Amino acid sequence: MLNLKKRKIMNRLINTLLGFLLVLSFTTTSYSRDQIKIVGSSTVYPYATVVAEKFGKSGKFKTPVIESTGTGGGMKLFCAGVGANHPDVTNASRAIKPKEKALCEKNGVAEIIEIVVGNDGISLAHAVSSPDANFTKEQLWRALAAKVDVDGKLVENPYKQWSDIDTSLPSKKIEILIAPPTSGTRDAWNSLVMGKGCTKTAKSLYDAAGKKAKKECAKMREDGYAVEAGENDTLIVQKLTSNPNAYGFFGYSYLVANKDKVKAAAINGVQPSLEGIQDYSYPIARPLFFYVKKAHIGVIPGMEEYLKEFTSKKAMGNRGYLAKIGLVPLASDKYKVTRTAALDLNIISIK
Repeated sequence: MLNLKKRKIMNRLINTLLGFLLVLSFTTTSYSRDQIKIVGSSTVYPYATVVAEKFGKSGKFKTPVIESTGTGGGMKLFCAGVGANHPDVTNASRAIKPKEKALCEKNGVAEIIEIVVGNDGISLAHAVSSPDANFTKEQLWRALAAKVDVDGKLVENPYKQWSDIDTSLPSKKIEILIAPPTSGTRDAWNSLVMGKGCTKTAKSLYDAAGKKAKKECAKMREDGYAVEAGENDTLIVQKLTSNPNAYGFFGYSYLVANKDKVKAAAINGVQPSLEGIQDYSYPIARPLFFYVKKAHIGVIPGMEEYLKEFTSKKAMGNRGYLAKIGLVPLASDKYKVTRTAALDLNIISIK
């Protein structure tokens, strides 16, 4: 019987061969699809859509087809294989996970280009008709967590009104529209809010019980106070408009695009802003990404040109057309790295 190390080497060789065969099959039918196919994050979707429309209007290539599947859903589709039946690009509101890299490698998606699009601030929004609000991360964690610490013990979340958490908060029902587990925005919220807001006492109690505090702190309550609202951020805006007592979170661009309907609550006393997101002084700031299959470049028409358009200064720069719809541009040094990755088609390691 082969030892574990030899089996791993053989598996890698098989996966590499599979990827080569897929690419070979793909290139022999190179024009079986003449439009770029993009899936993934609902947060990156509006930016990608604007780029795609401008790209299509040039007349050289067809406008890319974009589907908003959520980051997790997009990664599954992207990593399912190489060829015309699989998407060329996936948008993501977080970095690709190790398990997603493993899935890509397993299915022959061996060379991936990572593009950092810009920065985003997750906005906790509510109707413009509602009173202004300010929350700490701990208050938000206590509002949403499945279990919280009360008097030194972990209990099922007992809070029904905001004032139950803190008397300084309003006496109105807790109701927060949340993104589904497949959403990159949900992942970022879990990391930046649930993970940071979870108390030291709760983490210690989880550790003492032999449970992973990071995972347990991120679990959301399921008793009607945290309401899963799907991947459609426009629909969340509509629901917030019709219910002034509700809150919901989504990317900064949706806040900018709907400022006549919704406004943001402050987090730790800080409102989301371009400057605060770029320098990360806004407490829920994060980078945005998209990933490209290098094997599809030179096969699907327009791939290199799409990369150049998206990462151009006229799109991603401080005065670019994406900044006008809410994208927070990268600092100059980070922009150079992204532009180089796009022009030189630099791949990331998936091992």
